[in-house]
Amino acid sequence: MKYFIGYLIFVVVACNSCVQSGKNSEYPSDSMEYPERAITQRASSYDLEWENGNADARRFDPGQSRVLADLEGPGRITHIWFTAFGYERGFPRSVVLRIYWDGSEEPAVEAPLGDFFAAGHGMQVNINSARVATSSFGRAYNCYWNMPFRESARVTITNESESDTTGLYWYVDWEKRLVPEDVPYFHARYRQENPPQQGKDYLIADIAGRGHYVGTVLSVRASQPGWFGEGDDRFYVDGDTVPTLHGTGTEDYFNDAWAFRVVNRPNYGVSIWEGMNTGSRITAYRWHVTDPVFFEKSLKFSIEHKGNTFYEDNTLAEAYSDRRPDFYSSVAFWYQIGEAKRFTKMPPAADRMTPFTLIQVDETLEANLPENAVIHEDISYTNRKGLHFTPDREGETLILPFDVSESGNYLVFARVWPRGDAGVYDFYLNEQLLVEAKDLFEEHHFVTDIKLGNMHNLEKGTHILKAVYRGTSNPGAPGNLFIDAIVLEPVGSFEKRNTN
Repeated sequence: MKYFIGYLIFVVVACNSCVQSGKNSEYPSDSMEYPERAITQRASSYDLEWENGNADARRFDPGQSRVLADLEGPGRITHIWFTAFGYERGFPRSVVLRIYWDGSEEPAVEAPLGDFFAAGHGMQVNINSARVATSSFGRAYNCYWNMPFRESARVTITNESESDTTGLYWYVDWEKRLVPEDVPYFHARYRQENPPQQGKDYLIADIAGRGHYVGTVLSVRASQPGWFGEGDDRFYVDGDTVPTLHGTGTEDYFNDAWAFRVVNRPNYGVSIWEGMNTGSRITAYRWHVTDPVFFEKSLKFSIEHKGNTFYEDNTLAEAYSDRRPDFYSSVAFWYQIGEAKRFTKMPPAADRMTPFTLIQVDETLEANLPENAVIHEDISYTNRKGLHFTPDREGETLILPFDVSESGNYLVFARVWPRGDAGVYDFYLNEQLLVEAKDLFEEHHFVTDIKLGNMHNLEKGTHILKAVYRGTSNPGAPGNLFIDAIVLEPVGSFEKRNTN
């Protein structure tokens, strides 16, 4: 009661001060030189035995949800910070962020952790934008979207993977303050189609109510060689049957031009770009900070999934076709008055991932270890075991045989652990040099994938991954190689079509 009375006195005094200064008396402006008054709050994962402890992280069992913040309003969330760790491949797409306003059972925010922070496909990359930003090889996540609420806010994280190696540190920074009735709520929603329906645009948002649209994250995994992004963006405002806003191409909507390349800008960027080959991955983001799309009754936002398709010999197969069966996924960001309708459901974690086979090298080689190699146990590996290779001289080679159970087209990855004691290596697949002089020296890194070229047609049977030591960029380092697994991602074949 004392706190409540003190808070009311504070609000009255603060608002009176704002009125006298000529500023909005109820809700904050962006002025830093004369900030509005509020009670600053934080929910974090700090060790409850903080005077003597430093166990600030929380681990998540498979399927476990944790409430990171349970806030009593009115107020607004101003900043969220996570650093997440997980040793399952693609875990940022298996971990789901949900935020609930005012006791609602339906989340206003529901998206995989990585996708919400503009890194799709379960990948981790550094991003520098105005509304979300990541660093530390994509492990430090920051969100700067303002999120007002009137009665309560609940922030949760769920580990939807099968791994018990996922964990999180967090801050949820917020302000205790008045929120007028006409201030809308923040929303974000993940959606995917694999592949999109032929002859129909890919739907990003289908919103009912009054508000404004503020951002998009789009991720695509190419099913075929060529350029996927000839599709126009189309906004339909308040029931319009023809586009109210009609764009000219996918890269144009994301403020780039002539295809994509990795770029980070405050309000647009391409955080992931692997080119125009089969299986290549892309993520782009666009924040409508200075140009929100306003709607009074409804908003539908979609994008064509047209593109150019090439044969494997680089000759043009089809131009501007909407039949490319690429894997599309997206997050829509918007503000609206009241509770939003649910226009999509979160797919199961397995459906959000591209299928792959993980071949653990410790399991395939444990009975017949190569020279200068030992089994290395550490939680950082997918199954807590990997192979530690220590070369004696430049040119020394680690040979890793692996079996392909079914003939087909595959992307092949070497799953390695860059470290401060690692060296420089060439990587070969079946005697073909695919990655030259890869420097694995990196302090405080995590197990990650090295993509070995583009699509490979592999016959059923045994194949060879070879790593050749080329020295070290860190004088005095032993030049180690720590390898977790060999990863095979199947990709579909693309045969010439009868165009008659």
